Amino acid sequence: MLELAGRTAFITGAAQGIGLGIARAFAREGVGLAITDIDQEALDKAEAELSALTTVAAFRLDVRDRAAFASVADAAEARVGPVTLLVNNAGIGGPLSIAEMSYELWDLYLGINIGGVINGIQTFLPRIIARGEAGHVVNTASAVGLAPAGGSTIYETSKTAVVGLSESLGKQLALEGHPVGVTVLCPGVVATNLAATSRTARDGAAPRPEASAEERERDERRERDETSFLRNLGMDPDAAGPMVVAAVKAGAPYAITDRSAAGQLTQRAKALFSALPPATELDHKLDVFMAAQRRRMAQGPAGEAGPPR
Repeated sequence: MLELAGRTAFITGAAQGIGLGIARAFAREGVGLAITDIDQEALDKAEAELSALTTVAAFRLDVRDRAAFASVADAAEARVGPVTLLVNNAGIGGPLSIAEMSYELWDLYLGINIGGVINGIQTFLPRIIARGEAGHVVNTASAVGLAPAGGSTIYETSKTAVVGLSESLGKQLALEGHPVGVTVLCPGVVATNLAATSRTARDGAAPRPEASAEERERDERRERDETSFLRNLGMDPDAAGPMVVAAVKAGAPYAITDRSAAGQLTQRAKALFSALPPATELDHKLDVFMAAQRRRMAQGPAGEAGPPR
């Protein structure tokens, strides 16, 4: 079990929603906080609230900006202490039809949802490893990142990438012997304000001055419907915080907020196993080779694995 009291957590997208819920949960554990968000007004409110619970430093940050990320990381560690808990939570969501897809929106979603996670990891992980301390990384994906449902290809692509990155990073850290765990948080239906904040970001990245009154009404109606759905059926964002804390303490690879993806996961698993060809002697040889390779990696850089024979 990883002890949390006295540590410092760096949390992106922490001024509202799930990020704020995670920050509150860590604060109750005695963790110092460096919180970031793109929304300065919400960030100020979060800082004022959390300061009553723990030491807090707040920074406005666009997670796509690598230079700013590094600068904020330096300032955060100078003010709150060495970061050993990293939560890459900032994200953008919302449904997009095929007709709405554009280069600008691909760049926006991938830049924030996966690029922001990469920037957080590349900024902080070398620092954590260099100190030799136990640490933990939490990356916020989505239930549709585990089993895409087809509701928004751009969004689901970005979140599937976060799941794969988290799984791979966690395994490689373990194989190389670094005491740093990785959890991928996969929220299902959570009562956040993501629809409105995402629409603002989309409009800024890919404005549509030629949109008709009918198209604008459609967008507004869709936002209202999504917001109503999340607020009426979604989990309280504060409930996600303790789930993340429990996963970090236990070193769990996944934190999933509900069972909304269960059906899609079942269908995906069945489709994948159905696509596997019959086992051959080559498969057996590959299994033996890969097991030996994993053992070599776990033992350290004593020698390189050769090709299978």
